[in-house]
Amino acid sequence: MTEPLTEVERRVLWLSTAMIHYANLIRPNPSGIKVGGHQASCASMVTIMTSLWFDLLGPDDRVSVKPHAAPVLHAINYLLGNLDQKYLTTLREFGGLQSYPSRHKDPDPADYATGSVGIGATAPIWGALARRYVNTVSGQTGSGRQYSLVGDAELDEGAVWEAIMDPATAELGEVVWIIDLNRQSLDRVVPSIAAGRLEAMFAAAGWQVIVLNFGRLLRNLFAQPGGQALRTRLLEMPNPEYQRLLRCSPETLRARLPGAGAEAGEIARLIADLDDATLARAISDLGGHDLRALRAAYAQIDDTRPTVIIAYTVKGYGLPSQGHPQNHSSLLTVEQFHRLAADLDADPDKPWKLFDPDSPAGRLCSATAARLHRSEPDHVAPPMVPSDIGRTPKGISTTQAALGRALLDLTREAPQVARRVVTVSPDVSSSTNLAGWLNKVGVWSPTERQDWFADDPETIMHWREKPTGQHIELGIAEVNLVGLMSELGTTWSRWGQALFPIGVLYDPFVERALEPWSFGIYAGGQSILVGTPSGVSLAPEGGAHQSIKTPSIGIEQPGCVSYEPAFAIEVEWTLLEAISRLGHRDGSASYLRLSTRPVDQALAAVPTDPAARERRRRQVLAGAYTLRPAERPHVQLVGMGAMITEVLQAADRLAESGIRAEVVCITSPNRLFDATQARRGLCDAPTWVLDQVFPASRSAPMVTVLDGHPHTLAFLGTINRVPAVALGATRFGQSGDLADVYRYHGIDTDSVVRAALDAIGP
Repeated sequence: MTEPLTEVERRVLWLSTAMIHYANLIRPNPSGIKVGGHQASCASMVTIMTSLWFDLLGPDDRVSVKPHAAPVLHAINYLLGNLDQKYLTTLREFGGLQSYPSRHKDPDPADYATGSVGIGATAPIWGALARRYVNTVSGQTGSGRQYSLVGDAELDEGAVWEAIMDPATAELGEVVWIIDLNRQSLDRVVPSIAAGRLEAMFAAAGWQVIVLNFGRLLRNLFAQPGGQALRTRLLEMPNPEYQRLLRCSPETLRARLPGAGAEAGEIARLIADLDDATLARAISDLGGHDLRALRAAYAQIDDTRPTVIIAYTVKGYGLPSQGHPQNHSSLLTVEQFHRLAADLDADPDKPWKLFDPDSPAGRLCSATAARLHRSEPDHVAPPMVPSDIGRTPKGISTTQAALGRALLDLTREAPQVARRVVTVSPDVSSSTNLAGWLNKVGVWSPTERQDWFADDPETIMHWREKPTGQHIELGIAEVNLVGLMSELGTTWSRWGQALFPIGVLYDPFVERALEPWSFGIYAGGQSILVGTPSGVSLAPEGGAHQSIKTPSIGIEQPGCVSYEPAFAIEVEWTLLEAISRLGHRDGSASYLRLSTRPVDQALAAVPTDPAARERRRRQVLAGAYTLRPAERPHVQLVGMGAMITEVLQAADRLAESGIRAEVVCITSPNRLFDATQARRGLCDAPTWVLDQVFPASRSAPMVTVLDGHPHTLAFLGTINRVPAVALGATRFGQSGDLADVYRYHGIDTDSVVRAALDAIGP
């Protein structure tokens, strides 16, 4: 088996290298901009990936491939018949093979999208958790391991360790990481990788640790006289010194390898009998390039806990650039490429040649393709989500509290929908008003655990952990939260079972989680992110907990719709709409920004007539509605979210002076922005809401107000080209009473009135 596997390994190295070579040195490049690619980073992964795909994986396994090894994945898929040859010349070309593995943009299969350092590495952890959760709902996802192929530089990301150390991870025995320990980063050889410390950190988190230091040739040398001295020398040698030895001539290598220690003579005598070629092979003979060592490591995997295989490798292994400190983005010259072709029995003029189907390597490819064949999952259509539960909230309430009530209403009015809702939070369930929901549905756990406070009469929120629970709480790590949300939001495409994931976190920390959440959306994760409490309305908490920039996220984030409701009924409508967009091919993510500001719900003036109520609901979802119309208004006061109270008060004050103020409530800036762009022919989106809420016949100078950065709504003045004043928060917050904080930021009622008078002019 090893001989055809070695032949496949060599062909994978050739194909991955040739793809990058073609993209940079053969394909026309009129712009002259560097195309790029990572021949050295691919080479260090070739043996690992060849052994994994052709010797181990099953159809239910999933693999996250380190970003810079994307051409290796394409080469393997090509050999397995999963990628048409025409794409091999399209690496990093528009419409061709992507720079990094992509689930939706690449023409060949990728289990996980990677590219943002660290996010792809941790995704299989959350994928494993998501599959276990789906199994409690449907029991139809099968089994299989979740592999991460991780570059050692990715371990610099703190979020990686947040995921490794999370208590939930220690129970996921199907998780296997293989670390490509080539000891190089983008620009240099890393002076001290401290592999021993990495081993200890993984072990402390409850992981099984398997270390592949050396290959078979070196291990045989270690068994000879002087071998232990050589082993000690290699283990204790600084990384840069080792990397330099990789590029030494045989004569220099014989002089430098023994070192200057007491055992230098033993090492010199050991290597004296080796011919030059064997000595050169020995110095680069690391465990990550030994097919037999990798197979033995896979056989040791303990499926009762997560496993990490630390595989020592050489960056650029098998290429002329191997071990060079600046080889990260280096390209083989044409001459080097042709020499590599000769070394690998390849034809540079016919680089994409496949194995003869009847050859041992060809039969191995065919057998592997058959073994890994994965049928499309049977997609179970998600249940129909109601558009309006029918209640009209009364009294004083907050939009944050309305979220919990809407979820509880869903359990009564649409239990099939509610059963697929899974909420996630980073230890803020009680402070974000999820206690009622959590008491109702329980906390998810693979096994039932006793709630020791169940009989405590003073316990308000009950922590009942059971396999049927629908809330998952991770530690205080927002990146973990959105990573899990993204994987929960892909179950419909992975296993045909849709979930409705809703992640709740403090709005000031949305920005901390934004990049991984955005990447999750790119990778196909459909989820609802709820930021609450939000804005400077969280007055007593001070500037550190007052969000300013988050309102514009929905405008700027592709694949996402954002809402900032002003009233409780709007929370229900927007939440139901957001849920209805989850779990299908045309779905999308949503972001809801909620507040702890108490608001009189009577101010919403929800129509009692069913048709009028439905019209209001549709306008809320479209982005805006006229809350208080005025005939031939002198000014339009446009408010969003928590500021609607001040806007209405300002309208009353202006009316006392004979100034007619129309009040418009904004619920989704990005829906309105899309509508304005569509009106100009710049995108495809409905525009009817502009005609209903901002008709030219009622155009007037405008004042926009929100609890966030004023630029979010500044574009509204362009709809009818009217003078506009944008109010909002532009400075770090202050602790204080709500009135004082609003006054400090210039969003209090007095400031709105002054802005209206300025907009109207003399």
